[in-house]
Amino acid sequence: MKQKETLLNSAGIDLNQAIDDIGDDHISSSHDTPLREDAFEMDDDLKMELIEKHFKEIMNILGMDLKDDSLKGTPKRVAKMFVKEVFSGLNPKNKPEVKLFENKYKYNEMLVEKDITFFSHCEHHFVPIYGKAHVAYISNGNVIGLSKINRIVQYFAKRPQVQERLTVQIGNELKNALGTDDVAVIMDADHMCVSSRGVSDTSSSTVTSFYSGQFEHDNQKRNEFLKYISLSR
Repeated sequence: MKQKETLLNSAGIDLNQAIDDIGDDHISSSHDTPLREDAFEMDDDLKMELIEKHFKEIMNILGMDLKDDSLKGTPKRVAKMFVKEVFSGLNPKNKPEVKLFENKYKYNEMLVEKDITFFSHCEHHFVPIYGKAHVAYISNGNVIGLSKINRIVQYFAKRPQVQERLTVQIGNELKNALGTDDVAVIMDADHMCVSSRGVSDTSSSTVTSFYSGQFEHDNQKRNEFLKYISLSR
């Protein structure tokens, strides 16, 4: 951050003014989650201790009475939630292990896992993004357990995110895990940075997609996938 600020200043650009000018027109610069090289040198216990300390100070600045029974445990709860739950997908040690199985049934049509509920957080305002993910792949000889698809979605969702990056990360991980290019992902999500602040639009949702292999080049396959995820239960 300091390096970016120095570069902006050398170009005659004020960082705070640049942030204000961008407003809600956020820029995503990479398919990888932006992390420092030393992101995991600090253990979880120390991270929670420091987050608790700093969140307590935020609450103090806001004027909240931390002696109140309802609030005094909040900094600790928030610290644990950040490290162990909602941002646990930042740590590679929490990445789900994927075991492949031989496709003994010789099933060579697409497999679709739809309506996977996910919860993430907008990296620009740290408020929730939540919705449904729909995933499909065509086996090239191996399959994975259905629950592993859900776990891959949850792993990449449990970090500060932008929806476009989240969609691409899930798609690429499934390609790598399954050893096939034939993968499709669609995500339909509500963003609380849109509904609870700013424009305060509670009726819109955001849809993003990832297509590769046959799903990218074969319109019939893509349309078949879209038909499956539109089916009512």
